[in-house]
Amino acid sequence: MMAKQQPPALVLNGIYKHYGDIQAVNGVDLTIEKGEIVAFLGPNGAGKTTTIDMILGLQQPTQGSLSVFGMHPHQAIRRGLLSAVMQTGGLLRDYTVAETLQFMAILYGRRTSVVDVMKRAGIDHVSSSQVRLCSGGEQQRLRFAIALLSDPEFLILDEPTQGMDVEARRNFWLSIRQDAALGRTIVFATHYLEEADSYANRIVLIRKGEIVADGTPMEVKSKSSDKIVRAHVTDIDKDKILSLAGVHSLDFANGKLEIRCSDSDSVARYLLLQTNAANLEIALAGLEEVFLNLTHD
Repeated sequence: MMAKQQPPALVLNGIYKHYGDIQAVNGVDLTIEKGEIVAFLGPNGAGKTTTIDMILGLQQPTQGSLSVFGMHPHQAIRRGLLSAVMQTGGLLRDYTVAETLQFMAILYGRRTSVVDVMKRAGIDHVSSSQVRLCSGGEQQRLRFAIALLSDPEFLILDEPTQGMDVEARRNFWLSIRQDAALGRTIVFATHYLEEADSYANRIVLIRKGEIVADGTPMEVKSKSSDKIVRAHVTDIDKDKILSLAGVHSLDFANGKLEIRCSDSDSVARYLLLQTNAANLEIALAGLEEVFLNLTHD
């Protein structure tokens, strides 16, 4: 007998959310499979938070349906399958880090060792510190540890590395990648676009309540026709380069040239044949440029 196929981690089918005349989410269709790391991006007011609230069962859609592992979000949460790390979640400021986690473990029904989640979240070194004395990054990692207590299969992260230093952010994402490799599904919203580019295997970009891009970071970046040509060169004719077809702008300083253009082949040909350019490199426009192009009014 064939094994029963497991439902996707998340299915949004024709989701709309209205607040009177304000249309916050406008017909979103989205399926996320188990083990994916998905960056959910968009400018302020795009509908990200509203969509996340509906996934968590905090709000109900005006129209459409959604499911988490084939069930209502409330069922998934009660079973410990779905958890979240919110940017502004309240914490017990006069308790220690360990006491906070022990209290939350009793409240939710412990499934994972408090010591283990502190190590996983990178806060075992401040276990005896009062929460109010912890840095913003440490408090955010405490929220992450709380979310791990139920050992969820689906984790939603809202600005998860806010307040963390560079090393803490790197260690956090290495931990997230390990979780995803074991089958945990991750959806995160962030203003750090480099995190989405580096750590997500899929980017969903939303604008005015609608999905305007959905794919791998490379696929999303390819939606921009611009390319970046970089090279080392001792001297250039700026006017000549700016007159080449498809060249939008150039920056030249300390022997380093960067050209933004739509026809990288002609620019590269000119540099190689008409200048002493070396170490020539052609790259897609960055995620930030694509983000701005796809979400601006």
